[in-house]
Amino acid sequence: MLVFTRKKDERLIIGNEIEITILSVGSGNVKVGITAPRHISVHRHEVYEAIRKENLAASRSQIPKADILKKLLG
Repeated sequence: MLVFTRKKDERLIIGNEIEITILSVGSGNVKVGITAPRHISVHRHEVYEAIRKENLAASRSQIPKADILKKLLG
């Protein structure tokens, strides 16, 4: 993990397209602004994990069990 120390209104650049700006620093939280192209998804970690789990469950539900597959192919 790369760790930076930033103050309000300071920025980080990721690649050539993503800019992160520190908007405010409070007691126990930091407000961050992210500028990124529309084709790049930006999510809070907990939202990303929920999406990932749903996608995994959906992909597993599409794979038939071996006995059903044999019946379909046989």
